[in-house]
Amino acid sequence: MRDLLFAIVIACAAALPAQAQAQETVHVDARAKATPFPHFWERMFGSGHATLSLRASYRSDLRAVKRVADFQYVRFHGIFDDDVGVYNEDEHGRSIYNFTLVDQIYDGLLRDGVRPVVEIGFMPKRLAFNPDALHAFWYKPNVSPPKSYDKWDALVSAFAQHLVRRYGIDAVSKWYFEVWNEPNIDFWGGVPRQKSYFELYDHTARALKSVDPRLRVGGPATAAASWVGAFLEHAAKAHVPVDFVSTHGYADDTVENLFHNDKPVPQDDRVCRAVAKVQREIKASTTPNLPLLWTEWNVIGRDGARDTTYVGPALANTVRECDGMVDMMSFWTFSDVFEENGPSRAPFTGQFGLRASGGINKPSYYDFGLLHALGHERLANRSMNAIVTRRKDGSLAIAVWNLVDPGQHGATRSMRLVVRGVQPDASVSIQRVDTEHGNVLPVYAKLGKPRYPTRAQVALMNAATELPPPERGHLAGGVLTLTLESNALVLVTVASH
Repeated sequence: MRDLLFAIVIACAAALPAQAQAQETVHVDARAKATPFPHFWERMFGSGHATLSLRASYRSDLRAVKRVADFQYVRFHGIFDDDVGVYNEDEHGRSIYNFTLVDQIYDGLLRDGVRPVVEIGFMPKRLAFNPDALHAFWYKPNVSPPKSYDKWDALVSAFAQHLVRRYGIDAVSKWYFEVWNEPNIDFWGGVPRQKSYFELYDHTARALKSVDPRLRVGGPATAAASWVGAFLEHAAKAHVPVDFVSTHGYADDTVENLFHNDKPVPQDDRVCRAVAKVQREIKASTTPNLPLLWTEWNVIGRDGARDTTYVGPALANTVRECDGMVDMMSFWTFSDVFEENGPSRAPFTGQFGLRASGGINKPSYYDFGLLHALGHERLANRSMNAIVTRRKDGSLAIAVWNLVDPGQHGATRSMRLVVRGVQPDASVSIQRVDTEHGNVLPVYAKLGKPRYPTRAQVALMNAATELPPPERGHLAGGVLTLTLESNALVLVTVASH
């Protein structure tokens, strides 16, 4: 046991300068009453826009992420964008529909075991009130309202009818249909924004439900956790169906945008504070039990942080804080096959995904893998740096971390786990993501930071960062002591026998 603890301390702290350690003791009772712990953070992921899903690189990344996470749903923009070819008009102005690429997009997702969260948007140019209302994104989606709501309603109905005919209502009723994307900012050109979006929502929701009432529709899909109270009030007054609430919020959104005040909230706490705010608005509405889907979020992005080991502790902290308040959270995005600002210029430019361009696993890829191994029952504890869970076989799966924000210098953390309710010498296993485990950036640097890595270089990087088998050991008198470097994420499993 002394050898194992010595190895843990050395592996976690070898590259660090000498400095004072933060110390914490986490008390765990393996027989304590537990609460359900659904894995709400790993069931849905976001991605860029619809036609990206036709690429081999996108589908390869999707399959890779599905191997380490319970990836059930994917959401992206632009299923009605012109590059999907859904809508056109003949010389007499009659609508023409074409669902060829829609079928290829959804067939591919379903073949890989992932269902779509169908974001209804953006506007086909031939149906737009303003054909020149193009968003600044590289692929230039049209954000105009429709020129005719009769034609819009018919398009939405035809689209839904086609999906039901192709895949069956039992399948499509398990999808989600979200009306538009972030209509409170520059993704929606209606005037005034809120009132005109509510009109769009009303038409879209009714058109979907006219095909089959089992289709699930929701919104308002807003940026910065906005409009939810007003949206639900409008839906109740207008008798418009709402099956779920969706909205967005990021750790680097401002408090002014998220909460409409200037009270300081640490960035690592902002997402879940916003989730709590939205839950209060749902509970105060006439439909207090609606599911909440947080369809975009991510951790702090400055200083290239999303390519680093920072993501794991920030992700784990968000899971800890948001547990019990949200049905699904969609990490934006699962892959750097992503083109809001054009095609990737190089790996590791601070993009959102778990895999860098070329299929290179970032630390966040392995972070999701560690958290996937948590159990589905949570045991209460007071630590702000731990999640304690119990698996079906009675074993404990405990995530601990040492969160240090980008640009900050943190101390190493000594974490002493005191475990009751198991044998005092129970077997333990340990896996971690830190500077030396699951961290591709040093490997990339040793290769000379190639802008266009070869397939052989990608394979080398992924092989070098693949997490080794868990380290094995035992509790010593019911205690395990770990030393965590800054932004280490560690998974500890304690056997029940």
